[in-house]
Amino acid sequence: MSQSRTLFIGLDVHKETIAVAYVAHDHGAAVTCLGTIGTRQCAVDSLIRKRQSKAQHLLFVYEAGPCGSWLSRSLTNKGYDCWVVAPSLIPQKPGDRVKTDRSDAVQLARSGDLTAVSVPTVEDEAMRDLSRAREETLSDLTDATFRLNAFLRRHAIRSTGRANWSPAPLRWLSEVVCPTPAQHIVFQAYVRAVTAHTARLRRLAHARQEHVESWRFHAVVAALQALRGGQCTVAVTMVADIGDLSRCDTPRALRKFVGVIPSEDSSGARRQQGSMTTAGTTHARRALVEGAWAYRSPAKGSRPLQLRREKHPTSIQDIS
Repeated sequence: MSQSRTLFIGLDVHKETIAVAYVAHDHGAAVTCLGTIGTRQCAVDSLIRKRQSKAQHLLFVYEAGPCGSWLSRSLTNKGYDCWVVAPSLIPQKPGDRVKTDRSDAVQLARSGDLTAVSVPTVEDEAMRDLSRAREETLSDLTDATFRLNAFLRRHAIRSTGRANWSPAPLRWLSEVVCPTPAQHIVFQAYVRAVTAHTARLRRLAHARQEHVESWRFHAVVAALQALRGGQCTVAVTMVADIGDLSRCDTPRALRKFVGVIPSEDSSGARRQQGSMTTAGTTHARRALVEGAWAYRSPAKGSRPLQLRREKHPTSIQDIS
């Protein structure tokens, strides 16, 4: 039996199991389902050994999902090609309403014409996790602050000072006494939640600043901070989620990747454009939009912005 040149192996990856199917890169070749294997490294190595006799070149394909990129890195380190495809890029028949692990693996094995998405390195993914952890902590702090303010408003407990978390309001909160012991327990729990989220946000921001200094994209992050609205949070979030900006050949390709180009439904002489496609990463798009708000007002050139620009060559200063 002659070997096929390329064997596409579709993997439907889950927490405990991986459904496997493969098809040879030959015209009219049938897809073969192998069932499921475990997610341990020994199970993956056994699959590789058994399939090496079927083809000269093995190409693994699986969907990006909550299980991360460990499988792609493991296969790449062993010298095999691995495509991680976005679920939205996999073609789906309009009338097909049957979805199983086996059908997903078969569909991935047939997806030889899909474009693989970029898999971040361990260091890039670590910076992305740190950036998103800070973003989640900020959301938790906002929710905790809202619950505390709602509790105070509901019981007509009002402060005479400003509604912020400076030392004066914090001292006032320590002196608040609720009408009943049960309500005071709830009030103290809300205050402790706000204090804990504030301290965690401060720790994550400090850790992010330390790790950015040794990151391989530190120069890109610093250059983005020369733009108005491109403070450290916006710059790190964008670079951590987009990755290497050189992957996009043109500015339009970058806008398409982030999902800030208008949608379009045109036919014949009629051209109709709609709202943004909102494709791609949500975190990078939100950071980009927040940074762009600074350009709605006239340029003032604050002192911190001037200090950030002075560290860069003239070409970057002219762009900013």
